[in-house]
Amino acid sequence: MGAAGAHILGCAGPVLSRDEAAFFRDADPWGFILFDRNLQDADQIRRLTAALRDSVGRDAPILIDQEGGRVQRLRPPLARDWPAPLDHVRALGADARRGLWLRYRLIAVELRGYGIDVNCAPIADIATEATHPVLHNRCYGTQRDTVVPLARAVADGLLAGGVLPVLKHIPGHGRATADSHLELPRVEASAADLVATDFAAFRALSDLPLGMTAHVVYAALDDRAATVAPPLIDAIRRDMAFDGLLMSDDISMSALQGSIAERSAAAIDAGCDVILHCNGDLAEMQAVAAAAGPMRPEAARRADAALTRRTPPEAADPAALAAELAALGGAHV
Repeated sequence: MGAAGAHILGCAGPVLSRDEAAFFRDADPWGFILFDRNLQDADQIRRLTAALRDSVGRDAPILIDQEGGRVQRLRPPLARDWPAPLDHVRALGADARRGLWLRYRLIAVELRGYGIDVNCAPIADIATEATHPVLHNRCYGTQRDTVVPLARAVADGLLAGGVLPVLKHIPGHGRATADSHLELPRVEASAADLVATDFAAFRALSDLPLGMTAHVVYAALDDRAATVAPPLIDAIRRDMAFDGLLMSDDISMSALQGSIAERSAAAIDAGCDVILHCNGDLAEMQAVAAAAGPMRPEAARRADAALTRRTPPEAADPAALAAELAALGGAHV
């Protein structure tokens, strides 16, 4: 069996269509990602995750964005409703590290119950006063020395629950003052400042199995978005020592220019291992699959290494975890 496709794809609705299943069987995406449009009720989600895996004939990873706050695909009654991460961190105070571990350990319980085994968290972006509101309260703090241990707690809580974490947005989205869903942010900080702060946060977490790039220009290093800029991907690999599987942020976001195929090819050529495509449009997914092709050997090695860390959940009592978190304050669980 050859390497899986160098792409992670979605589907259009709550049920996998015949055309989608046939396409996935041929394209063999490495994994899948779910959004609100795919989520109706518990039994339906379990059927969908099983159907996605059946379409490629293997236990493919299934991703979701379950940060809490604004970026939370599963909501009551399917999952707990969580405050925005930065709000929760501030409410927890000195207990933030334990509190975030508990929070994401509970999120892992919820995800695994639906057949979802990858969560697009933690965020190691460092918030500033100028950080765009689309990101600001999704961050964990305003200082590297605060963000790193909290991001580590998030990752550890997910891993303990049998869910792989995705470190984002490498090499740092916190200085961006524009929304990369809509336009291309440009960061003017010096290379020295970036290396000492934003990049350093990701270097401290470089052992995590999966990472996601930032659609942000770092003008001191290149005039292209990091996702499609070889010097930035090289810095992620060399200077930040990240050897996990590196996926693009959603390739259909308006920060990037060119056709979907051109963007996908540029990201792969720059050094991304996998293209993430989120909107479920079949024609676009076909273009992504054709442009990205199968995983290159190094990408396949990193993918295999990541999946070795997808282990059964450690024994835990969710009610006891929730009670402990509630006792720390800051969230209704």
